[in-house]
Amino acid sequence: MLLTSLPDALRKLDPRVMVKNPVMFVVEVGAVAATTLAVTDPGVFVWWIVVWLWLTVVFANLAEAAAEGRGKAQAETLRRSKTETTARRLTGDGGEEEVPATALKLGDLVVVEAGQVIPGDGDVVEGVASVDESAITGESAPVIRESGGDRSAVTGGTKVLSDRIVVKITTKPGESFIDRMIALVEGASRQKTPNEIALNILLAGLTIVFLVATVTLPTFAAYANTELSLVVLVALLVCLIPTTIGALLSAIGIAGMDRLVRRNVLALSGRAVEAAGDVNTLLLDKTGTITLGNRQAAEFVPVGGVADAELADAAQLSSLADETPEGRSIVVLAKTGYGLRERHTGELPQATFVEFTAQTRMSGVDVDGRLIRKGAAGAVDGWIHARGGSTDPRLGELVDGISASGGTPLVVAESVDGTARALGVIHLKDVVKHGMRERFGQLRSMGIRTVMITGDNALTAKAIAEEAGVDDFLAEATPEDKMALIKQEQEGGRLVAMTGDGTNDAPALAQADVGVAMNSGTSAAKEAGNMVDLDSDPTKLIEIVEIGKQLLITRGSLTTFSIANDVAKYFAILPALFATAYPGLDRLNVMRLHSPESAIVSAIVFNALVIVALVPLALRGVRYRPSSASAMLRRNLLVYGVGGLVTPFVGIKILDLVISLVPGLR
Repeated sequence: MLLTSLPDALRKLDPRVMVKNPVMFVVEVGAVAATTLAVTDPGVFVWWIVVWLWLTVVFANLAEAAAEGRGKAQAETLRRSKTETTARRLTGDGGEEEVPATALKLGDLVVVEAGQVIPGDGDVVEGVASVDESAITGESAPVIRESGGDRSAVTGGTKVLSDRIVVKITTKPGESFIDRMIALVEGASRQKTPNEIALNILLAGLTIVFLVATVTLPTFAAYANTELSLVVLVALLVCLIPTTIGALLSAIGIAGMDRLVRRNVLALSGRAVEAAGDVNTLLLDKTGTITLGNRQAAEFVPVGGVADAELADAAQLSSLADETPEGRSIVVLAKTGYGLRERHTGELPQATFVEFTAQTRMSGVDVDGRLIRKGAAGAVDGWIHARGGSTDPRLGELVDGISASGGTPLVVAESVDGTARALGVIHLKDVVKHGMRERFGQLRSMGIRTVMITGDNALTAKAIAEEAGVDDFLAEATPEDKMALIKQEQEGGRLVAMTGDGTNDAPALAQADVGVAMNSGTSAAKEAGNMVDLDSDPTKLIEIVEIGKQLLITRGSLTTFSIANDVAKYFAILPALFATAYPGLDRLNVMRLHSPESAIVSAIVFNALVIVALVPLALRGVRYRPSSASAMLRRNLLVYGVGGLVTPFVGIKILDLVISLVPGLR
């Protein structure tokens, strides 16, 4: 990667590019000045300094170029998906006209049929179709896009596999979702974050301080009867200023966004990634995020002396034609939990299956003189009484108990020879995803508060929240409730992250500090959020927070290492420069370096090599372990603070032993 990024690193030597990084711009100016002196007054020592000064600048550019290069492969894949397509634009008289996709304007309506490429970003306003979005998600499985719902948004460059849809264009040419992705993953449109800008200002301030200090040294040296050449002063300045973090800072930011891209999350700004690392409150939808999203049959509870096997048989028969996930789970539970063989509708040609409707709130089967029904407690109770039957008093207690525990009760009843009775209750429950309690525990240890948002009633929400281990919940939530909760959290000085996919989520996504919109959602949701999850996986919000924290930890760790690293270089160069004039300074020469020349060259060489050595860490990121802020600080100071002090002493001493063998530097 470093070799392939070298041409880009050399192109970045342009002063117009370098000036954006004040620390490395000063190094480049020093390298130019030292080169001029080396040409007019050549020497082994001078040329060693010149070569390694230029290598320091190149290595700094190499870190940024390598970080940008990681996104170029994905950008090239996306660029290939932008084929030149024509669009079938609807005209005012109801006809069609073929135009280039680049000629489409906001609000145009285009027709796309099976086998055709969608010419631009938009919303489906008519029809439903299966769409291949592998160009942007990497997933080969097609997705359904339809009008009038939260799954109406389509992306230009994706392919319709079936049916016919009419799409309303919602973006201008050159501003499509794929265009924005290409620019972002290549780093072309990455804006520096507030923390990064603040750190750059700090580094620039330190550079100015050391620049002023270095400029005053010749006067001090003359007073001490010591001569300091321009090359030595430049070398001293480069070793004093924080070149390590100055060289790696931009690469760390680019790599943080790249880590999100590799998880199919598009951050629309670097600030969003940084904010994710500082999040205090996570708002998580229950369905699909905390739970699997489909209720599953957990147990059969008989009443009135009914045998378990009898209830299981009736539940299975009533669910054979039920293709919903709940119906399938009832059939599976009857087979695995009660030993009933698997049956199919084809085995019962004489049976009449009754489909579920919103009016009856029941489904079932009529077979061999038996009428079997399953459904909502109230609906089934009315069906029993309409046939002259009565319900067991214990049935109401079972239904209430299951509801209170957060489950959904389905009552099973049968009518034989004109007599109807309840057989028992099917307990459907939301299944909490495996490992969620542990993940929420980790977030809690990081000081992050989790809030589950659901449209369920308070009893159900409370039961699921306790099982999942979230800190709080918001039941029967409306869009207004979400907004109010976010504002309440933010008023307390906390940063909030949430996910959403519908138009009704757009206000809350815009209000949240980190708003992650699902790619399967509406255009309004994607425009409101500052991140888009191409996989439409709500649980990824937890990973996004971890990536944000890793970005901040990496930046903090390498800043700590850089500052500690500079301290050791002071011990190498300053005694070497002034020990002759001030013998007392020789006590600071703890490394016992061979000579002033070898000491200066060793420090400059180490200063350049340490940048290259840290590039992989800057790109990969410091390993993140969920823990408290105090624990992370202790680890940071121990590993990167102490490590930053010790490593240069060892490295400079080894380099001094080697360099002292070079003629002209002894």
